[in-house]
Amino acid sequence: MKQFFIILFLFVSVTLVAQTNEEKLIKTVKEFHQNLIKKNITSLNQQTDKALSYGHSNGWVENKTDFIKHIKSNFIQYNSITEDSIQVVLNDKLASVRFNATIDVNLKEVNGVYQLKVLEVWNKKGNRWILFARQAVKNINIK
Repeated sequence: MKQFFIILFLFVSVTLVAQTNEEKLIKTVKEFHQNLIKKNITSLNQQTDKALSYGHSNGWVENKTDFIKHIKSNFIQYNSITEDSIQVVLNDKLASVRFNATIDVNLKEVNGVYQLKVLEVWNKKGNRWILFARQAVKNINIK
């Protein structure tokens, strides 16, 4: 009976920790998107890996240097980002985050609103999640 309670306690503990990590990551993802909108360069630098690969739905891929430069210069300006149907898969210090997004953005001062499917890969460094890679594709409904 004692072993049963020990196993139950360990199971509940692991479940709570996993939920906490998932919730923390979702919060980080949403904060990252808000930092894109606010152009918070300091936070964006801290939230992205030096080897960042940031892919857009048109096939354009930025490294970290270009990503930061384009945000700073208003080459790309995010007006709003709405996430829907967020799915998180945790694997130790690595996580994939998939979601549907509505992104209102100006590229070279031309506005567009896009319905996208996004995959972000996050790496846990210390107690923080850092964006390692992102790829978006146009949301096409296949029937």
